[in-house]
Amino acid sequence: MQIWVDADACPKPVKEILFRVAARRGVMVTLVANQPLYTPPSKFISTLQVSAGFDVADNEIVRRIEQGDLVITADIPLAADVIEKHAVALNPRGELYTPENIRERLNMRDFMSELRDSGVQTGGNASYGNREKQAFANQLDRLLAKAG
Repeated sequence: MQIWVDADACPKPVKEILFRVAARRGVMVTLVANQPLYTPPSKFISTLQVSAGFDVADNEIVRRIEQGDLVITADIPLAADVIEKHAVALNPRGELYTPENIRERLNMRDFMSELRDSGVQTGGNASYGNREKQAFANQLDRLLAKAG
């Protein structure tokens, strides 16, 4: 299993957890972004800088993933593409995207987008705190244990 990170909007605590996992378990972690990123020196951690543009990083991740890989993303359309390729998608808040829940997530995303486009204030995501960090770490541990 390789871990791919949609890194442009990934919270720093999630990256730190992934860096520790890479070192501890020897799992390859690749951060994909359209800007330069800092990573600690490790043979298990790499970055892939892509050009700026709508969905460029997402498309590169989808192009490179293989069945069984893990993608960390809050981007629901990317998660849907990941699932289609029989890889695993995990939200930085610890929510596992599945074939059973991704359609609902896409529909809700589209609905909220329509509301915003019509001028309705929908608010943003709740802040990222210790509870979300712990949920992510727990789900990641379960996935890694399952993968062997």
